[in-house]
Amino acid sequence: MSDFKLTYSTMFAPPPELHQRFDAALAAVRQHRLGQTHGLFLDGAFVPRAATIERHNPARLSELLGRFALASVDDVDQAVAAARRAWPAWRATPWPERVALLRRAARLVDERLYEMAAIVSLEVGKTRMEALGEVAEVSAFFDIYAQQMQDHAGFDHALPNDPLPHLVSRNRSVMKPYGVWAVIAPFNYPFALAGGPTAAALITGNTVVLKGSVETPWSGLLLAQCLKDAGLPDGVFNALVGDGGTVGEALMRHDGIGGITFTGSYEVGMRIYRAQAQRAWPRPCIAEMGGKNAAIVTARADLDVAAQGIVRSAFGMSGQKCSALSRVYVDRTVADALIERLQTAVQALAVGEPQLQTSWTGPVATAAAAARHAACVRELSGPGARIVARGPLPADATQGHYCAPVVAEAPLDHPLWRREMFAPLVMIGRVDHAEQAMAEANASPFGLTAGFFGAEDEVAWFLDHIEAGVTYVNRPLGATTGAWPGYQPFGGWKGSGSTGKALASFHYLPQYMREQSQTRIGG
Repeated sequence: MSDFKLTYSTMFAPPPELHQRFDAALAAVRQHRLGQTHGLFLDGAFVPRAATIERHNPARLSELLGRFALASVDDVDQAVAAARRAWPAWRATPWPERVALLRRAARLVDERLYEMAAIVSLEVGKTRMEALGEVAEVSAFFDIYAQQMQDHAGFDHALPNDPLPHLVSRNRSVMKPYGVWAVIAPFNYPFALAGGPTAAALITGNTVVLKGSVETPWSGLLLAQCLKDAGLPDGVFNALVGDGGTVGEALMRHDGIGGITFTGSYEVGMRIYRAQAQRAWPRPCIAEMGGKNAAIVTARADLDVAAQGIVRSAFGMSGQKCSALSRVYVDRTVADALIERLQTAVQALAVGEPQLQTSWTGPVATAAAAARHAACVRELSGPGARIVARGPLPADATQGHYCAPVVAEAPLDHPLWRREMFAPLVMIGRVDHAEQAMAEANASPFGLTAGFFGAEDEVAWFLDHIEAGVTYVNRPLGATTGAWPGYQPFGGWKGSGSTGKALASFHYLPQYMREQSQTRIGG
């Protein structure tokens, strides 16, 4: 295993030992870790609270995962105060020391990969490979941002001296942290989308207050334990769990924070973004706000590759990815042939308990998601709409939040073409030509990911015209999904992102700092 590096590419052919280690970790978690009561992480310590929430395995609702402390508005004040106290010393810590500490944290994530992946799988309902991939991403984020900090020498750059004949005027550009950085993480990637922004904020000298989702509260505490064990000073990282309407609202409006990273819905993201802009002076807000991702299939596409990419992207993690494929626009001359292939592929999907090696996908994470899926399926009974493929359900489907994968065909004015469903359902629409497909794909207010299946001489046209931040061409591993840190930067255009800068890209880290131009005479 020492030579095996888990990425989304190697996930498709892992060695047997990977499964053996996951099974052992899962058994240990079930024996020793379930049913416990967990506190908040404040100022370097896990602290209990009277108010708690129970969380259960979405694949096996009778299995109690644990009881988790719920934060209050007062806890937000305490967390921000702790982070503000810790900030002067943390920002003064030489950047090579911050880099070394974050790399220690990355190695702890690597060491605890299987145990933490087992917990993430139980908490979110992810398959073992999805859970292992999510945890491994955090290690990659930490390493990438540490390396970028090192490559840029702490983002402290000497500039040319002023051309003055009688004075020496020295110039520098120095990037400096903002202060306390708030991170609001979603339920679907509670470890990766807490760990990635946290790593960026910490490496650049900010301190952090994380608010995890009430649906998936355990992951943020696992991150806190790794950072604590790596030697992060008290108060530099704090982790809360609470609902968005009170705890999230209090955090994003708090006068003590300097910036915020949010991942979630467009409605909430835009409200947070506008709130930062309407202050006495604007605060930076990095908001990733989902997608309504499209794939185009031309008359010259390899339909076997297209069908594989569509199914993997639409139904991986039961469609609960902001990058999941939601819309397919196919040339009508090949539409029936594509649908036939999709029917075969969907009916062969292994839907079951996600911790089992044999399961390809599992349940949705919440009862609300299952209800949303059912409501969308009911909407397909209208004129012109039809379900063309429906995947299987496990025999014990009523024991969890299971939803059958669905492929539906509907007129291009059907409301589900516009709604972000976040469930295992993909829409198929017939078009007369590629230009019509492109117009439909770009008509969405979102622009996160997009896919294309066609001939080689059509690719440049697609890349020139598609309005999306992450693009995939003829990719069987996933039509619109599968970005991995260090290989594909991940960020959206239009209503999918507030900055146009992507996670793990060359341009992401500077967003957590502000530039100071320094001119000194003499010295």
